[in-house]
Amino acid sequence: MSALAPTLQAFFTDRLIRQRKASPHTIAAYRDTMRLLLSFATARLGKQPSKLEIGDLDAPLVGAFLDHIESERGNSVRTRNTRLAAIRSLFRYAAFRHPEQAAVIERVLSIPPKRFERSIVTFLNEEELDAFLEAPDQGTWTGRRDHAMLLLAAQTGLRVSELTGLRCADIHLASGAHVSCLGKGRKRRITPLTTGTVAVLRTWLAERGVNATEPLFPTRAGRVLSRDAVERRLSKYTAKAASGCPSLCSKKVTPHVLRHTAAMRLLQAGVDTSVIALWLGHEQVETTQIYLHADLALKERALARTKPPEVQPGRYRPPDELLAFLDGL
Repeated sequence: MSALAPTLQAFFTDRLIRQRKASPHTIAAYRDTMRLLLSFATARLGKQPSKLEIGDLDAPLVGAFLDHIESERGNSVRTRNTRLAAIRSLFRYAAFRHPEQAAVIERVLSIPPKRFERSIVTFLNEEELDAFLEAPDQGTWTGRRDHAMLLLAAQTGLRVSELTGLRCADIHLASGAHVSCLGKGRKRRITPLTTGTVAVLRTWLAERGVNATEPLFPTRAGRVLSRDAVERRLSKYTAKAASGCPSLCSKKVTPHVLRHTAAMRLLQAGVDTSVIALWLGHEQVETTQIYLHADLALKERALARTKPPEVQPGRYRPPDELLAFLDGL
């Protein structure tokens, strides 16, 4: 077995799991990156993964791997950069264990992320949101579950993992109603609930049965809903709602679109971006600036405030030379 193999194993067991206490999602993402990288290196070099050395995974090979996943596997630039971040994390760990490979490691760490165009976020306006929330058939158990789940997502802006991970005990419907979730970075976050959302959740819990440790929105078998299951439900309801709201035909509604919708509703209500960042669980306030770029109405209001009131257009006339001299003092 090569020196790379125990280093890679220790990276997961020692660095990620023991030291950083990384979430299962992070571990799974890093695992998939390493499997793809090792498979690519095996095909390129003709070595079994357990025989690969750190020196085999040099900067040219890593660069070729990044080009491969983008051009041949069809990954986006964001995914490419995420894969690169995982590889760099491994090599930073390897630098402490194998200083003799410092030159190879340094060249890999110097590979920059690829720049890309940032598109304006997609969100639902009030008419689209109303049509979307009416799409679930509330005459069925799954329809009532989905209506409660999507209403909660659109009001709180929870991530899909936070939404599906909710337990009945995380919902508090008494005075000061709120939902408590364990968010990204293992941070506990509390989000208040509106009276409308409280009423829907109270009805759902009465039907669901309050068992503190069970999922709030389970499958019929009582298990936790998967991300794929949620996305399939969203696609179904988007197609159904589009018949009554044609503007939805041009939008792909994902769990993150509902998160964007919650943020845009707060922004349009005049809530400060620092509060929105806390609401969404953003690590940095700057992350919330994407919603300012997407809010055309906010920009139009800013433009209206800059227009001179009742000024007739005319040719520019320079000021009097003496007054200009005095103004310049």
